[in-house]
Amino acid sequence: MNIKHVAAFFASLALLISPAWADPMDDGNAAYKRRDYESALKIFRSLAEQGHARGQNAVGDMTRKGQGVPQDYAAALKWFRASAAQGEERAQFNLGVMYDYGYGVVQDLAEASRWYRLAADQGRSSAQFNLGVIYDAGQGVAQNFAEAMKWYRLAAAQGDMAAQFNLGLMYAEGKGVTQNYAEAIKWYQLAAAQGYRYAQTNIGNMYDTGNGTHQDYAEAVKWYQLAADQGSPVAQYNLGQMYSKGRGVARNYAESAKWFRLSAMQGYENAQYSLGVAYCAGQGIKEDLLQAQMWTILPSASGDKDSVSNRENLAARLTPAQTAFVQEMARQCRGRSYKGCDFVGSPRLPCASSGIDLSKYDSGQSNTS
Repeated sequence: MNIKHVAAFFASLALLISPAWADPMDDGNAAYKRRDYESALKIFRSLAEQGHARGQNAVGDMTRKGQGVPQDYAAALKWFRASAAQGEERAQFNLGVMYDYGYGVVQDLAEASRWYRLAADQGRSSAQFNLGVIYDAGQGVAQNFAEAMKWYRLAAAQGDMAAQFNLGLMYAEGKGVTQNYAEAIKWYQLAAAQGYRYAQTNIGNMYDTGNGTHQDYAEAVKWYQLAADQGSPVAQYNLGQMYSKGRGVARNYAESAKWFRLSAMQGYENAQYSLGVAYCAGQGIKEDLLQAQMWTILPSASGDKDSVSNRENLAARLTPAQTAFVQEMARQCRGRSYKGCDFVGSPRLPCASSGIDLSKYDSGQSNTS
């Protein structure tokens, strides 16, 4: 999972203050931090109009965000360009993001990579990371895993946790480097120590499966829990599996169903499937055929073979009116982004007679980020 840095437009404006003088940006930074955007913009604009590069970038950033002024991508671009022309790395990075995502310009990944490189060459870790992602995916440039590794490594050396995670992925998958699980877990652990949930999930998976390290279910549960508590749907699903099978923890179906539900509510299809099975089997949750069918319908929409089979088996037990009701509930559930999908369901019906396939639920399979 490669994720670009987007939210670094206004990073690190404050400088250390010398006893002999104060940076002209300090008053603007102080106003910005207390969310007095009108005062901050006035200070930054005054500096920008005098040709101050960091002031120009700050005005561009506030204009892009609509802070103290109506949002205006075209005006933001003007200020970013003026600042970048003076070599300001923040503005170069910001221009890269504007072209990367098509903010106020036609999306142009080649142009984005050009601006990222200018900022990356000055040592900006967020630009180095984004440039790595571009080479990794072959977006706007020829795909080049070795080049991606180079930029990830530079950003990771500065403590960029996303770059550390992506380096771990490259080693785990053998992309641009000889596959090396020990090196992968090293980089995952550096990112995980900073709270990066994707790395925490992948470490959990490695201990869960024994892939690249010794198998240790308790250690897997520890890492899944850290990521799940931060809202990772994959970690929540995997944690549900651990409670379902009693791996690294005492078997607890109620806890398993809780984690399946949290993951399912984020749209994670494996968890939706497993929650449907839990409803059908009455494991940790009240047995309910209609709820089981609704949660089975949701992942089956993408063509998942097991979900489609179970949807059909369950549907055979429903009346036409029940089928129409469940389909409508599934439609509404999708419309609410899978939140608040509970409803009063059917009388208890035994799962054994439903024809539902329990194999995926019982497999204890674990997923990485």
